Amino acid sequence: MNFDVLIVGAGPAGLSASIKLAQLAKENKKELNICVVEKGSEVGAHILSGAVLETKALDELIPDWKKKESPLKTETTRDNFFLLTKNKSFKLPTPPQMKNDGNYIISLGNFCRWLAKQAEELGVNIFPGFAASKILFDTSNSNKNKVIGIRTGDHGVDKKGDKLENYQMGHDLFAKQTIFAEGCHGSLTKKIIKKFNLRESSGPQTYGIGLKELWEIKPENHNLGEVIHSIGWPLDNNTYGGSFLYFLENNQVSVGFVIGLDYKNPYLSPYEEFQRFKTHPKIKKIFEGGKRISYGARALNEGGYQSIPKLTFPGGLLVGCTAGFMNVPKIKGTHTAMKSAIIAAEEIFKNISKGEINSYEEELKKSWVWEELYKVRNIRPAFQWGFWPGLIYSAIDPFIFRGK
Repeated sequence: MNFDVLIVGAGPAGLSASIKLAQLAKENKKELNICVVEKGSEVGAHILSGAVLETKALDELIPDWKKKESPLKTETTRDNFFLLTKNKSFKLPTPPQMKNDGNYIISLGNFCRWLAKQAEELGVNIFPGFAASKILFDTSNSNKNKVIGIRTGDHGVDKKGDKLENYQMGHDLFAKQTIFAEGCHGSLTKKIIKKFNLRESSGPQTYGIGLKELWEIKPENHNLGEVIHSIGWPLDNNTYGGSFLYFLENNQVSVGFVIGLDYKNPYLSPYEEFQRFKTHPKIKKIFEGGKRISYGARALNEGGYQSIPKLTFPGGLLVGCTAGFMNVPKIKGTHTAMKSAIIAAEEIFKNISKGEINSYEEELKKSWVWEELYKVRNIRPAFQWGFWPGLIYSAIDPFIFRGK
């Protein structure tokens, strides 16, 4: 199958790119065949996350989103930031970058389903249930290194790799430009980065793990719109991490625990630390009498500004978390991922037949995404000095150094 633009991954970045491309095609009265492939059985199936969404990029992409029955229902009402010891909690001033005035607590899976609906209404082809398993390269002598699409995985194969009765061979999908929006540590993105040496001029990426659960709790324990973050116990002072609780509608709360994967204790179990966290007196009472609805985990890019690789290569480009646009001190990456995808779509639309679209990186560096990540570039690395020096630096930096 042949397309103008092929997008790997139906997360916020991939869907935003597809919407922007379709909008530009419609505005300019041009035909543009856009395809999004998604490994999940449906859009949102692999996105278990309560999130706080900053609407900056959404306002640019779909200015009238409030009129389109969006899943953004719960505006944040209060921020709380705690330092936990084993039995006590101490309320600290919320760092400026963690304040959530005007933001919304959402289910990221529902948000992606809504974005998919907006994309399909604009004529985008979305194929869920098809995992991209192989990168396709041009085999002609003149363009041997150009990406020309992907191959989807075979269906109906047992764990040994043998074909079953319902076997169906994967499909080859070709495109003039391929956007990789696989999310953190994407399997094809890793191959692209290695093949084209995209990290030649950047620092290495660093990672964290985020463990997440969705709970339904008693109404008397629920504070709609409240956001709670904590640092400290149960982690020791040499381990980077912390928690979040987001109070959604329907007496639900999304709770999560993030640990940097540079922890030094080889016996530390992130899952066990998360469970210990829920036994703290401050936290335990929130969940008493409640019911866990779902749970999961995901990797997180924590390198930030210094770890963003070269984003373009012949025939394609990287957007969103697959490139590492997460703002770690904010604990947010959706708005930056979406903006990177919007810029990518704009540059592809203008230069679709070019081999490598270098203008994408040039325009991205002029945008608020680059400025935002630059300002907080040293906060995560500061914790390598230890918990208290890192905490003091991350408190001083936004007020005095202002990212400089």
